[in-house]
Amino acid sequence: MPPSPPGSDALPAGHGDLIETLSPPVVAVLLASLPDALRKLSPKGLDTWLGGTASLTRLGRGDETVVAWIEAAPALAHDLGEDVLTDLLPLILGFASRTSGAVIARLLDTAPRAARRLGDATLFRQYLRFIEHLLARAPRAVRPMLDHLADLLEVLTLGGLRRWADWGVDAHRTDVKELQRYFTLDSEESRAVIQRERKGTLLVDVQRRLTMYLRALWGRDFMITPTAGDFESRTGLRPYYENYSLHLPDALDDWHGELALDLFRAQSAHLAAHMACMRKPIQGEGLNALQTTCIGLVEDARAEALAVARLPRLRDLWARFHTETASGMAGEFDQIARALLMPDRPAESALAAWAQEDFTARDLTDIDAARDLGLRLADRLRANSFSAYTDHPSCPYRCDNRLLWDFEELDFDTGYLPQPQVRRHVSVSEMVNEVEVETAGDDAQEIWVQSAEFFDDDGQSFNEKEGKAQVAPPVLYDEFDHTIQMMRPAWAIILERRARLGDPAGAAAILDTHRPVMQRLKHRLDAMRPQGVQRIRKLEDGDEIDIAAAITAAIDIRMGRQPDPRVMMRQIRKTRDTAVMVLLDLSESTNDPVGADSTVMDLTKSACILLSEAISRVGDAFAIHGFCSDGRAQVYYERFKDFDQPWEDLAKARLMGAEGALSTRMGTAIRHATAQMCKVKATRKLMLVLTDGAPADIDVRDPQYLRADTRRAVEEAQQSGVTPFCLTLDPGADTYVRRIFGQNNAMILDRVERLPERLPQLYAALTR
Repeated sequence: MPPSPPGSDALPAGHGDLIETLSPPVVAVLLASLPDALRKLSPKGLDTWLGGTASLTRLGRGDETVVAWIEAAPALAHDLGEDVLTDLLPLILGFASRTSGAVIARLLDTAPRAARRLGDATLFRQYLRFIEHLLARAPRAVRPMLDHLADLLEVLTLGGLRRWADWGVDAHRTDVKELQRYFTLDSEESRAVIQRERKGTLLVDVQRRLTMYLRALWGRDFMITPTAGDFESRTGLRPYYENYSLHLPDALDDWHGELALDLFRAQSAHLAAHMACMRKPIQGEGLNALQTTCIGLVEDARAEALAVARLPRLRDLWARFHTETASGMAGEFDQIARALLMPDRPAESALAAWAQEDFTARDLTDIDAARDLGLRLADRLRANSFSAYTDHPSCPYRCDNRLLWDFEELDFDTGYLPQPQVRRHVSVSEMVNEVEVETAGDDAQEIWVQSAEFFDDDGQSFNEKEGKAQVAPPVLYDEFDHTIQMMRPAWAIILERRARLGDPAGAAAILDTHRPVMQRLKHRLDAMRPQGVQRIRKLEDGDEIDIAAAITAAIDIRMGRQPDPRVMMRQIRKTRDTAVMVLLDLSESTNDPVGADSTVMDLTKSACILLSEAISRVGDAFAIHGFCSDGRAQVYYERFKDFDQPWEDLAKARLMGAEGALSTRMGTAIRHATAQMCKVKATRKLMLVLTDGAPADIDVRDPQYLRADTRRAVEEAQQSGVTPFCLTLDPGADTYVRRIFGQNNAMILDRVERLPERLPQLYAALTR
């Protein structure tokens, strides 16, 4: 049997033969990108990535295209979600019959920048459709446009880019030279059309400022998504709330002298005000268009009034955009909106005065009040001509109110929580009769437990043959969803399982290998060891009299000598009351190689052995736990050593048997570890989290979801008196680790091979 090609064993199962089909340069790029892809992609996403590599290789468009896919796909999946890859790959394969491999490679090279600039998966899909549209109309224009895509997206929205490209194709379709000059931005026409299509302010440029602005107002985070509004009504795209996100136009111009940034602020603050005051949606069955519009108008005013009561300056911001008055029914709405927003000013019409008086007399905390007043307003306007498509208030910041309504026929899937398994203790006869159940699996509704061991004819126990490792009863924890700024109750499940035993002799070998490290730490650790009660003598001011010094002073007085006045002493109790929890990330990425003959897991074991020796020498109470996850319903938790267990061969064997697998749902593990530390009596509690990557799991697409949950778990631990500190081996952790754990509670280890030395040093520095 021929040997496998070098590197094929590093690929996931089912893709080992991919190496044989690739050229050596592509293999080198693939193997270099594989560790990063394993961290960013789920198993399904990894299959899409490697399957796309194989498909593009069979396409025969050159190595450049394959390399571009290998490098771009993980970044796209990380920024926009893995579903984008399933849309991108078929389009790329379809482009192969209409353009060259160099153009496809250039499209893939620029895709991550386009994704970051557009900022939303839906907009990126529309961008891909635009490329397909341009490729069908003018294939020669695609390559020069992609070469200048960064400059174009700096000033144009996706709609503006589409109109700019269509203008150039219509004007120069038959003149190849002028077409090239237009799309390379060398012609005056091209620059003039860009100037005409550019918007005043792009949302992507102020998105971070708006997020901070909303957090300052409401004390919570909001997700803001840019949305193209090129094909909306004459009023443009109206902001809306959907899928736990504030959807704002991707660009805005200044409005009658008011800055576009202020209009963005007004839009986002209005949506946030709705979310802050809503307690339940309004039932929309049986209401006509005029009634829903009137109820929405009053609900807008109610939300803004409650927000102004808390933040008075918001009224000044919103009032700046209520200066226009339309004609017809829309003009009536404008007058009523101004009267409700500014009740201290006289109303402009009799109807507005009636609405203002009724509105100010109501309890604004009652959401049914808006429905009642809206229905009464609709009755008064029933005789007027009304169009649901054109009669809207003129103020540009208000939303389309889709978040207000609830209809019985809509059924949203909110997920499910697996039913807990039932554990039954059965007799020997029941176990013998039913032990060979072919349908039993991990999803079985019942788990049978037989406490008495019994054996087969060969002397081997049935538990060893048929049984599974015992798992403790599940523990449910809430999980924070940053998109709705709420805790999802009983969302994640901790399953504690018994740690697998390894060879304790490996721990002795590790100590022998790193004996110089322990020698260097010896004096520092000895200085940290508690000294019990110490007496400080020869003090003029102390807690009690030093009898020996007092007798000596009395003798000196009798002999006529000057006595020593330092006849007092003080007792100082030097003890340590510290508990340390070491929480290990046991995800699949810990199997990544480091150097020629070790992995991240090997270095983790070595570091924990040395740390345990250091802590046991000092005398602090400590525990070593680990975790990995396979979705929110299966967060596995292992205890290698507990606080009440000695540091001996059994604990060392458990630690040496640790293996890396699955994913990293860190927030749930931190909550469970915090619950264990709360049971320990200690003045000082430290949790050392050792990980090699960002929180991630197979059932989460949004990369910020688990990071926000972990940050909330860290805050909960700090409120419980536990100080979490993260030591990460991820060189790219600058973007997230200090946001999660705090500026002074995280450390990034650049040289992974120094982990066994750095972890004990970190413990000594944190607990001195």
